Amino acid sequence: MKRRWFILSLAISLIIKLIISFPTQAAALDKIKQRGYLIVAVKDNLRPLGYRDKEGNLVGLEIDIARQLAAELLGDADAIVFKPVSNEARLKVILDHQADIAIAKVTNTAPRRRIVNFSYHYYLDGTGVITKNNNITSVYDLAKAKIAVLYDSATIAVIRDRLPQAQLVGVNSYQEALQLLEAAEAAAFTGDITTLTGWIQEYPSYKLLPERLSGEPLCIVMPKGLQYEELRSKVYQALLSWRKSGWLQERITYYRLP
Repeated sequence: MKRRWFILSLAISLIIKLIISFPTQAAALDKIKQRGYLIVAVKDNLRPLGYRDKEGNLVGLEIDIARQLAAELLGDADAIVFKPVSNEARLKVILDHQADIAIAKVTNTAPRRRIVNFSYHYYLDGTGVITKNNNITSVYDLAKAKIAVLYDSATIAVIRDRLPQAQLVGVNSYQEALQLLEAAEAAAFTGDITTLTGWIQEYPSYKLLPERLSGEPLCIVMPKGLQYEELRSKVYQALLSWRKSGWLQERITYYRLP
């Protein structure tokens, strides 16, 4: 019995040492101020939220929000380190303390709320539809048409619910969807409104139909824990202030998001 307790206490001691010595970058607000800059996980390949311009600079709605937040917290919009992330890593960098916050097209969902905290939403994304057919002015003109959709995407269920008689054509990528549309093998393509907005900015012959078929709030991701409460409070206050002043809507309009 004593030997068991000895092994258990030794194991606990080792775990505590690992936790204490584990190198972290994320920090509470006072530590961020001492450090002098904010670490933000962002997208760098998703127009118009976060992407690189012709000069290679990071731009987009989420980039502007991150810079404005750095100005609010630290008094300097350039007091920031951007950490480009994949979709799979957006929450992981917060859980692993590799970034202070994430502004990377993350929607607020119940499973995610169990492991991270979310701000108020800065944009309401959702399912949209694009087409280049001038005769199609509403998604309901596509009631029995062929609609391209990414395999395994959440938009499949939305389209099946709203347009049950439409013919869904699965594709593996946006490029494959473009090829189908250009060959007139599909009348439209469905996806997230933010992503489709980037599409039509790159391919102006396409248009986004006016209906939003679902609502998905995009929010700033922050870590859980009492030590981050001041940071979370400042982020909430900043978003409310930007809404009230009109700054947030001005940025949304600037990037031509509906």
